[in-house]
Amino acid sequence: MSRRSSPFRPGVTDGRDSDVDYASDVDRGSDADRGQVVLVAAAVVAVAFLSMTLAYAQLGYDADRTGAGAVEVASIGGIEGDLAASFRAAVRDEAGEADGDAESDADVGAAGGPRRLERGVTAERIRAAVLADVDRLAERHAAESRSLDVRFDDAAATAWADANCPGGPGREFGPCRSVDGVVVQERAGEATPVAAAFRIRLVSPAESTTATVVVRAV
Repeated sequence: MSRRSSPFRPGVTDGRDSDVDYASDVDRGSDADRGQVVLVAAAVVAVAFLSMTLAYAQLGYDADRTGAGAVEVASIGGIEGDLAASFRAAVRDEAGEADGDAESDADVGAAGGPRRLERGVTAERIRAAVLADVDRLAERHAAESRSLDVRFDDAAATAWADANCPGGPGREFGPCRSVDGVVVQERAGEATPVAAAFRIRLVSPAESTTATVVVRAV
């Protein structure tokens, strides 16, 4: 009995087997390509994340350098004390000038009290002296990264004059009037500064404060 020879020669593969092997090679190639794409994408994400981290660190450093901790909070009470000292010094200076002018003003008192012009001149002298000190005070705060704005407050001075004008038994004082934020009262025929009102605005990286204060001459 003769053997039936195989329809396939040695070393020759079936067409179907060849197709299967080719598909496997394609799949392996696709997997490799996908792996490379994933690696490249991961590298790009890592670089981007590193850049963001560095940028955030730099921003954080700047914020710490200019943040609230870098500037000490100022005291409104301290500023009020400075204004009170300046106002009282100006009042003392004005009293000295008034004593020197007593003889020339005697007829004014006899005529029924200080004129409106006299009150205005007195208040303007006080304002000029205090504002010169305010400029120096603002420069001092600017050196500490703060912005200080101080202005006379006529409305607050008027309200104070209406409620707190010195008077009472044994005091022959005239009415109080506010002249551009300086409260002036007639005393012995002279315009006497008795108080002043200020509006304070303080701004810094650590704070933002607005306050109205009234300081007395004594």
